[in-house]
Amino acid sequence: MNVFFFGLGYSAQASAVAIKAMDPGVAIGGTVRGAEKLVGLRAQGLAAQVFDGSVDPALVSDVQRASHVVVSIAPDADGDAVLNHFAGTLAASASLEWLCYYSTVGVYGNFDGHWIDESAVCAPINQRSQQRVVAEQAWRDFAAANKVPLMIMRLAGIYGPGRSSFDKLLAGTAKRIVKPGQVFNRIHVADIGRVTALAAKQKLAGTFNLADDEPAPPQDVVTYAAEMAGMAPPRETDFATADMTPMARSFYADNKKVSNRAIKQALGIELLYPSYREGLRAIHDAR
Repeated sequence: MNVFFFGLGYSAQASAVAIKAMDPGVAIGGTVRGAEKLVGLRAQGLAAQVFDGSVDPALVSDVQRASHVVVSIAPDADGDAVLNHFAGTLAASASLEWLCYYSTVGVYGNFDGHWIDESAVCAPINQRSQQRVVAEQAWRDFAAANKVPLMIMRLAGIYGPGRSSFDKLLAGTAKRIVKPGQVFNRIHVADIGRVTALAAKQKLAGTFNLADDEPAPPQDVVTYAAEMAGMAPPRETDFATADMTPMARSFYADNKKVSNRAIKQALGIELLYPSYREGLRAIHDAR
C-alpha cells in the first residue's frame, strides 16, 4: 500500500500509526495546513506536504502514486476541498485502489435518544453536518463514476490522549452540563486508527458508523474521570442556563444512540475501548 491522508490531523495520525504497525513497509504521506507541522510529521516518517488551497506539482505527484486515499478534511460552504482541487488527479490515477472519507454521526440529526444504525434517514440540524451530507454524496458519486471502492466512516465524538476529560479537568475547563435524557457516543482515537488500517487492508466499501458500545450522558464521563484523577468534579450546571458557546450548545440538539454493529461485523472485531470507562482508564494509566 501507498497511503495518502488529506488532513494529517489527530485521527489521521493515529491511523498512520496503526497502518505502520500492521505493515512497517507501507509508504505514508499526507497534507497539513501550515508548514509549522511539517518537521514533526516528517520525523515520524510521514511524507507531509502543505495544502492550503493551492496545488503544488509535488503534491499532485504524491497523490497520483497513492493506492489508498483517506480524506480527513471537513467541507465548507464551497464544498469538499479535495474534490474541488484533486478530482481530476484522482480520476486519472492508475494507482488508486481505495478511498476512505471521515464523516460524522452528526449527519443523522436528532432522534430523541433512540438507537439508530446506518439505515436511519439523515436529517442534520446544523450547517456543519449539512455540508457533510453533501460531501458524502459527492464522494459516492465520484467513487461510482470511477469504479473505486469507497468507505464512508461516520465518527462519533473523538477522544484520546491529549484530548480527554482529564485534559479539561487539569485545564479547569471541564463542565458537567446536565440535559435530562441527553446521551452521546464517543470513539477512542486508537479505535479509529485500528479500524482504518483493517478497512484499508480489506478495501472495505460502504457507509459505517464508528462509535462506542455505550452512549452515555456527558456529565457521567467527567465525573468518572474526576474520580480516577482524585479530583473534585465540577458542579453540575443545567443546560438551559449553562454558559456555552453557540457551537458547544449546538451539539446538544442531537440526541441519539448510534449502533456500531455493522462495522464490527464487517471487520470481525470488537472495539479496543468499548466504552468511555476503558478508554479513560487506558489514558489515565498511560499518564
